[in-house]
Amino acid sequence: MSERLPLILELIDTMRLHQPLTGLVPAVLTPLTPQGELHLTVIESYAELLARDGVAGVFVGGTTGEFTSLTHEERQALAARWAAVVKGSPLRMVVHVGANCLADAKQLAAQAQTLGVDAIAAVAPSYFKPKSLHSLILWCSELAGAAPDTPFYFYDIPILTGVAFPMAEFLEQASTRIPNLVGIKYTNADLMTLQRMLRVQNGRFDILYGMDEQLLAAAVLGVRGAVGSGYNFAAPLYNRLLAAVKANDYARARDEQYRGVELVAILSKYGYLAAAKELMRLRRIDLGSVRLPQVPLTASEREEFHRDIINMGFFEILSASGQPRS
Repeated sequence: MSERLPLILELIDTMRLHQPLTGLVPAVLTPLTPQGELHLTVIESYAELLARDGVAGVFVGGTTGEFTSLTHEERQALAARWAAVVKGSPLRMVVHVGANCLADAKQLAAQAQTLGVDAIAAVAPSYFKPKSLHSLILWCSELAGAAPDTPFYFYDIPILTGVAFPMAEFLEQASTRIPNLVGIKYTNADLMTLQRMLRVQNGRFDILYGMDEQLLAAAVLGVRGAVGSGYNFAAPLYNRLLAAVKANDYARARDEQYRGVELVAILSKYGYLAAAKELMRLRRIDLGSVRLPQVPLTASEREEFHRDIINMGFFEILSASGQPRS
């Protein structure tokens, strides 16, 4: 017991300092110039739009941010700019630091701690994949240890990483190895596991749900915070959904969730990230295009996309007075 006491005290200190993330946290898109370089100056107006839409924070450099298509230096510059922009604002900030190279990931984590961000998160390495839950925990422990004073979320997204382990067991076992572990960013359709994670160690861990199209189910099960791409351009819709759940108005909540499903279907039809950036441009935030292997919309696809967005009543549903479609 005496050998474990310092670890236990460190864990208690981390949990005391960390305030769980609640509400909507957009997984922000990475702004690029027409030449394909980082366009950091637009981040200030981007953050202002998100704040007006009532989000709780930003998740920087994740899947929506095309992190695998950015250089190490670009990821550092992106994190630094966002940290400077949100400093002193109500917006909280999580930086994704995952990478196939552990040394790169540790450098990103150390930088994030220097920037004073609220938390870091990391996907599993996806080329040489961890072959066991134990090896995944060892990898996360090394990474999180590079930012020991910063809360750490494991980012579970098996559909893209190909790394799938039981996350409730991860929390149980990793809690003794990673003092700054505070939860999981869970982009996974497995709602049975979600329920189990929410009850690990009497609900101690912060579970951030990552699938916009299933937010209603997650909220009903007890999730209080969500990280997703849809909160960039449709946060008013999802805030109404959460308000309806809180008011036990499940008919309204189902209508709002279906609007979100319709929106995801349209975006997916054209290539999600390219269409998401086009939708942001329609909201007067020009984030440029996407990087290969993602491909931009053609001129004809943009026209058709605009028609689809208008036909679904997108701009009407941004209004708090918007009524459910029949």
